[in-house]
Amino acid sequence: MRLLSIENLCLSIHALKILKNVSLEVAKGEIVAITGESGSGKSLTAFSVMQLLPRGTAATGSIKLDGTELLNTPDANMCKLRGNDIGMVFQEPMTALNPLMSIGDQVMETILLHTDASREEARHRAEKTLARVGLPPERYSLARFPHELSGGQRQRVVIAMAIALRPRLLIADEPTTALDVTTQAQIIDLLKDLVQDFGMGLLMITHDLAVVSNMADRIVVMRRGEVVETGETKTLFANMQHDYTKALFAASAHEVTLPNNIPSDALLIVKDAVRDYPKPRTKLFAPREYTRAVNAVSFTLKKGERIGLVGESGCGKSTLTRAILGLEPLQGGSITAFGQEVGPDMPPALRSGLQVVFQDPYGSFNPRHKVARIITEPFHLLPDPPRGQERKNRISEALIAVGLHPSDADKYIHAFSGGQRQRIAIARALIINPELIIFDEAVSALDVSIRAQILDLIAELTQTHELSYLFISHDLSVVRTITDRVLVMKDGEIVEDGETRQVFKNPHHPYTASLIAAAPTLPDVKALADAPD
Repeated sequence: MRLLSIENLCLSIHALKILKNVSLEVAKGEIVAITGESGSGKSLTAFSVMQLLPRGTAATGSIKLDGTELLNTPDANMCKLRGNDIGMVFQEPMTALNPLMSIGDQVMETILLHTDASREEARHRAEKTLARVGLPPERYSLARFPHELSGGQRQRVVIAMAIALRPRLLIADEPTTALDVTTQAQIIDLLKDLVQDFGMGLLMITHDLAVVSNMADRIVVMRRGEVVETGETKTLFANMQHDYTKALFAASAHEVTLPNNIPSDALLIVKDAVRDYPKPRTKLFAPREYTRAVNAVSFTLKKGERIGLVGESGCGKSTLTRAILGLEPLQGGSITAFGQEVGPDMPPALRSGLQVVFQDPYGSFNPRHKVARIITEPFHLLPDPPRGQERKNRISEALIAVGLHPSDADKYIHAFSGGQRQRIAIARALIINPELIIFDEAVSALDVSIRAQILDLIAELTQTHELSYLFISHDLSVVRTITDRVLVMKDGEIVEDGETRQVFKNPHHPYTASLIAAAPTLPDVKALADAPD
């Protein structure tokens, strides 16, 4: 039976056409995935169902939930449906949660708004709901705040808020994008179990074909506001008709060809690094206790090497990265770069040889500055920064190196797409010709086609700029193709270190094996095509 029916949905914002005759259906107990690149209209289709659209929006067509028309429904009526009949899991849990409210109060809020339950009854239902999503109250107090939880735990809280009243339809907008592979697998299993247990329909929005291939019953492929292909998951993968669908699949399976580099002198030496964080005191005069985030970590990165660093959230990757960049002190051990000790007081000349590309390029840019100023920020590290025409030449060279045009230097950052912003972030890191770059989840939030372009760019730069790098990522499929060697981190320690292909083919540590097993994989298209009906 059809639960959600969207027919010929057209949507425009201030006369700009966004959605064009979008049609799709979701049945009770069915998982339907909408996939496509950024700007294809995936999220706006979901927001149309929730009627959470920006001002200046005009929509035509039909959106029905169990036969009830939702399009242009008065907001008072939609408020009764949101949370009660339609739940939504947003992409970024930290921005979807109120940092000033405990997780218990936030789950209770939905229950109290839509039912006549008392606070005690709401609290009891909140406890049951949080336990259902893997956060039992005996381990995760309802009094905790969002910042006290990991990314995967925050995502579970958002799911608990969405299912607190067992809605008939659940919409999940990129619910696993920024999660590590094991947490991602747990969230996928949780969503599948909820659909099976509650009989709800699930409309999932994602750009990750590997994820949807393992969980969706049907797939809807969108491009530039239109549905270009739809069908049952296995059938669609076995017989892709549209060129865009084929291109998405090819980009998802893209493998980088790394140039052959012969490692030489050591650029970075991490020896027995230890980083502790103080815990809050539980009693007035109690002795201070510490959490060990990095525990006796040692490795060497040589000139010409491309090393990957993988592990779950909370394993210590980011803490180690900040210590390597000299942003945090160590409590033990040492970090040496280019023969000099790294620390908060290290000289500018040392910092100039070590640059970083952050996960969220937009968040690392000043939106009031033009690209020319943004990418020349590292010039302050040089004793004699270029000026005049030489400065303009360096800006043009950096932009051309990352596939952009010199004229882009006079634009503001909001004028660029996510992939272009990431290229600008790489240009900023390259402009002073560093010997070593740290890529911190540099492609995790990008569409598959843009991700393939950025990975090819990084591989090309290792040859043209003799670049070495430490590539930090939770996406094992990316690490497999962009690195020569991989370090696996767990609970603050390096548990495995080896040549990338060998580690993925024959992992020695059980934790490494569990990471590889949890990673979603694309289906074998040829096997599906040859399989009997």
